[in-house]
Amino acid sequence: MSIELYSSSAGSGPNVLLLHGLFGMGSNLGALARALEDSFCVHSLDLPNHGRSEWIEQMSLEHLASAVQGWAERKGMTALSLVGHSLGGKVAMRMALDNPALVTSLVVADIAPVAYPPRHAAVFSALAAVAEAGPRSRREAQDYMAQYIEEPGVRQFLSLSLQRDQQGLYRWRFNREGLERDYGAVRDTLVSMEAYTGPTLFVKGELSDYIKPQYKEAIEALFPRAQLKVIPNTGHWLHAEQPRLFNAVVKRFLTESSAES
Repeated sequence: MSIELYSSSAGSGPNVLLLHGLFGMGSNLGALARALEDSFCVHSLDLPNHGRSEWIEQMSLEHLASAVQGWAERKGMTALSLVGHSLGGKVAMRMALDNPALVTSLVVADIAPVAYPPRHAAVFSALAAVAEAGPRSRREAQDYMAQYIEEPGVRQFLSLSLQRDQQGLYRWRFNREGLERDYGAVRDTLVSMEAYTGPTLFVKGELSDYIKPQYKEAIEALFPRAQLKVIPNTGHWLHAEQPRLFNAVVKRFLTESSAES
């Protein structure tokens, strides 16, 4: 799939692609990128319909993975490691299952290859309220979001994707309508006839419920070499809540996997 993806790259060494979560952008994983760039060539991508990347009409996991693969192929990459958080983790899993010869190792942060119930109704309501109001400041946008979202951290995270238009009004950088339209597709179960047998690390936030014990069978069926690391005292946003520990765990795994390959 020839989709224009915005990316930033730094460092030298084996290629590592960082894939962010829903409503995010590549810079969300900036601390991890900086921790890795002394040993790897790190590429932080904005997924389709997010950040500065091109918008697409269908946003299934297959479409997202195909767009990332197309970007890598246009860059001439023949081997790479994937690190994905939340939605980015699902995209990374899909890509590894579909292109195992390309993906040398896989890190999945706080997500599993299972279907999830909808849990972002309040967020979509907040996004719509901001879009309809056309606020003139980030503070005004946060006030609209506060009517639907209690957590200040979530409102602050979403505010990172606001940009000012030519009329001086703040608009969403991501494809709000597209994300809501295809929300069910990106929450879906991953299915594959073949397992990915490369080195795989699942990283769970101790306080998060995104990776439950009952998902162990589904994980091992698709990723038989999967290891699990738990980051203590952190929730779903483990890379932001415990960056030093999370970055160290990911870097150690990628370094060991790179030596193995």
